Amino acid sequence: MSGISDLCLHATCVALHGRALLIRGQAGSGKSGLALQLMAFGAELVSDDRVLLREQDGHLHARAPEAIAGLIEARGIGVLIAKCADETPVCAIVDLDRVEVDRLPAQVFELIRGIRLPVLRRVEAAHFAPALIQYLKRGAMDPDA
Repeated sequence: MSGISDLCLHATCVALHGRALLIRGQAGSGKSGLALQLMAFGAELVSDDRVLLREQDGHLHARAPEAIAGLIEARGIGVLIAKCADETPVCAIVDLDRVEVDRLPAQVFELIRGIRLPVLRRVEAAHFAPALIQYLKRGAMDPDA
């Protein structure tokens, strides 16, 4: 234990096969909606609206604040109850505020708590959520390799 407190971000997080995606964006950008799409494809909710992050053994781990664990907002329907995944290592950040326009984009990374994570920008196409599920299952090739 490093003694550093958890970082709380305004974000949403889902996980599949022990890998989590941290979904961030401005209010109303579709974080919860994307999470619900990913959950329909088999992902589990880690947390909606706020995510607690901590570094452990060189990985960034995400979990839900106790007060909102297992709850996700569905705009126009209300707050839904979902199975809540345990604390899960984050494998990438999904940035809904920036749109990816390149067919095969260069990798972009960001540091959170000293952990380097790939950043995936929003793709405005029907394959976005299924592609993120595949990313959670197997990752992606390094385009620079």
